[in-house]
Amino acid sequence: MALCWRQLLFTVLLLFCVLVDEAHFREAVVQDEPAVSGGGDGEPVPVIDCAGLCGVRCSRHSRPNRCMRACGTCCFRCKCVPPGTSGNRDICGACYTDMTTHGNRTKCP
Repeated sequence: MALCWRQLLFTVLLLFCVLVDEAHFREAVVQDEPAVSGGGDGEPVPVIDCAGLCGVRCSRHSRPNRCMRACGTCCFRCKCVPPGTSGNRDICGACYTDMTTHGNRTKCP
């Protein structure tokens, strides 16, 4: 009977230690995430997954490599990729809509 209680106590303590360690690890990961400094207001801008978002954006494009290159540049500079495979460019604001190529054509897909 005493052995059973000892095993139960050991299991509970082990589980508690694992949970505390996991919580500490998650807190360390959140603190280590980089944040890009924002514009003039000093607020940090969250880091976004440009490759993943541009992959969705360019998935149905006739020239996906060119689209990915342009979208990656726009995402890096503007910190935004519009939802969907086309349109919705106004959601990302003037940075995204006003960026042009050397030929004065819109750059961002």
